[in-house]
Parts: sequence; C-alpha cells; structure tokens
Amino acid sequence: METYYNPEDLKKFDSMKEGSPKLWEKFSAWYGEVFKEGALSEREKALIALAVAHAVQCPYCIDAYTESCLEKGSNLEQMTEAVHVASAIRGGASLVHGVQMKNVNSKLSM
Repeated sequence: METYYNPEDLKKFDSMKEGSPKLWEKFSAWYGEVFKEGALSEREKALIALAVAHAVQCPYCIDAYTESCLEKGSNLEQMTEAVHVASAIRGGASLVHGVQMKNVNSKLSM
C-alpha cells in the first residue's frame, strides 16, 4: 500500500540523533520517563498518546500508539472512545475561538 507517509520511516525515528546526539539523548531519556508507570498506568498513558496523536494528526504516532494500546491491554472500543474525546476537544477548541471572531466582528461593525 502506498501512502503519503511511509510507515517504514517510523523505524528511522532514531536517525534524528544524527547531527545532535546530546539533544536526542535528552529527548529519549525524558520521553522514556514520561511513559513509565506513575500516577497513570502505562495503558492509560498509551490511550492518552493515541488520542493526542489523532489531535495532532501524526500517522506515525497513530500507528505506534495503536500498537502500544493493544500490547497494554486496550481494546478497539476504548481506543475509539479516546479518539472521540480528542476529537470533541479539538472541535470545541475550534468553536470557542469563534468568540474571538465575534469580538472582532463587534468592534468592526460598530
């Protein structure tokens, strides 16, 4: 299957260390710590990551966190609900910015 984003590129993610290995190491350490079990379970964090991946529209992240969610015990119903939560927040954020449009309209229509 041909796609705009090559799924094989996800495997090349760590090539981003080339040219700036210290920053990559810091990012990798921080990223690893973020996803460790804490106040939230690894499963919960994977569901959050999947929802955010959809909100920021990262196909690589969608692939990776779908797989991670399944590995950590989530099911399709839970993952779909997480995506709907992200979609509702994104939609609501767009709508609430309509208040800005209304404010400008009020100023310019006086």
